[in-house]
Amino acid sequence: MQPNDLIAPGEVWLVGAGPGDPDLLTRKAERLIAAADIIFYDALVGPGVLDLIPLHVEAVSVGKRSGRHSRDQQTIDQMLVAASLAGKRIVRLKGGDPAMFARATEEMTALRAIGAHVRICPGVTAASAVAASAGISLSLRGIARRVQFVTAHSRRGQALDLDWNALADPACTLAVYMGRDAALELSRALIVAGLPGRTPTLITCDASLPHEQMLRTRLDLLPLVIQSFAQDRPTLILIGEAVAQPDLGIAIGTMADAALTD
Repeated sequence: MQPNDLIAPGEVWLVGAGPGDPDLLTRKAERLIAAADIIFYDALVGPGVLDLIPLHVEAVSVGKRSGRHSRDQQTIDQMLVAASLAGKRIVRLKGGDPAMFARATEEMTALRAIGAHVRICPGVTAASAVAASAGISLSLRGIARRVQFVTAHSRRGQALDLDWNALADPACTLAVYMGRDAALELSRALIVAGLPGRTPTLITCDASLPHEQMLRTRLDLLPLVIQSFAQDRPTLILIGEAVAQPDLGIAIGTMADAALTD
């Protein structure tokens, strides 16, 4: 099979670029990147992944980063539709996994409306990469029986529309995507809903990249430490007792670690 045979003319693959480290790409994702005529990529796609795009492949940045969208979703949908109608072999490269807070449904709906064939290649989601770097498990027998994934991104000026009672489960690990700017609301609402203020919390910036940084703190201190630590970097927050597992030799920033021993 020739590389281009992986993608038919007019076909679109939504491809998970993973958390940033190109070594975490699936083999299929790498093959699809090489087979495309045109690739539309998000701002959170790691530079090492972008380096895998062949020189003859057209690479189009569509921005899409929380609070700094260079293209609105409707414009991206229209660009994908136009490329499909032109008979291009298309890869839509998304950070993490296309099925996890990546607005894949909007794009698939727009493409299917014109009869385009759309397929998905999954990727490693950021919460899994963070757990791997920290040497912890998101679930833990007798402590964290389930894992919940939420996005804290909301329309500017609007409160988060989340079921706080369901999220404030002490026997759960909560993975919060795009939670940096909502840290104060997140902390207050979870505590009001019954989650103890001392609940272990792990902040991770630039997951899986060489400059990745982690900081252990606690839920009630989250708003205090996150802005100075995370600044404007891509950030994922893990909340729950499973976060207190000892790491397996991974260096983690400990500015707020002492608070966990109260």
